[in-house]
Amino acid sequence: MMEQPANPDRSAISDWNTQLAAATAWWREAGVDCGFVDQPRDWLEATKPLAEETSPDVPLARAAPTPTPPVPKIGGERSRWPATLEDFAAWWLTEPSLDAASGSRRVLPSGPQPDPHGAALMVLVGQPEADDRDALLEGPQGRLLDAMLGAFGLTRAQTYVASILPRHTPVADWKGLAEAGMSAVVAHHIALAAPQRLLVFGRGGVSALVGHDPAQGSPPSPEFNHDGGSVPLTIAPALETLLDRPALKAGLWTRWLEWTDPR
Repeated sequence: MMEQPANPDRSAISDWNTQLAAATAWWREAGVDCGFVDQPRDWLEATKPLAEETSPDVPLARAAPTPTPPVPKIGGERSRWPATLEDFAAWWLTEPSLDAASGSRRVLPSGPQPDPHGAALMVLVGQPEADDRDALLEGPQGRLLDAMLGAFGLTRAQTYVASILPRHTPVADWKGLAEAGMSAVVAHHIALAAPQRLLVFGRGGVSALVGHDPAQGSPPSPEFNHDGGSVPLTIAPALETLLDRPALKAGLWTRWLEWTDPR
């Protein structure tokens, strides 16, 4: 009698695995490497929230977006602004919102003691010079200003000299400063100084902080209006520009004569 294989079940399983592997290899060679069914299936069904499955007609509640905190206004609470020019000095040196710069000291304005009529002239520049330490405009721009004031028949001691920014700030964002409230601080400063005339050195961004937008193409207003009234205004090129282009000084001299002509 012929002997039977010791384990016929294992032999059958081996043949079946061989046939299955061969069939799978054949379909793979034909480019079919995925299973297919006739009925479509929603593969995202398992990922949907339970609330959507049980109440498909009820929209899901969404979290409210986090509101963007408002940008702090330069100068802080207006009710705390200094009410006199004497108080302005301490506030100018300590109010944290006036600038975000570091690495240089804040520089105070300079000029005569306040009187009922104010200084004959207030000079307003964009910022201190890079090397200013004890006084505003100690460098080349200050020497140019002193020479110009002498030609105008004035001295530094008779002139209130101030800056828009308390410390030297390279590449200052004048537009951003205006939007953040620096224009109001400048207006308040001018109102406290109460000068008889206001001469602003700096066109473009600097002059925009006193109400003149050069992008509009219109000439600057001859008056600067503030809460306490108005003051005659003229705008000149920045002092550093006058140093680089001395020919512009002739135009400023002519404008000064026209501006101060008593007729």
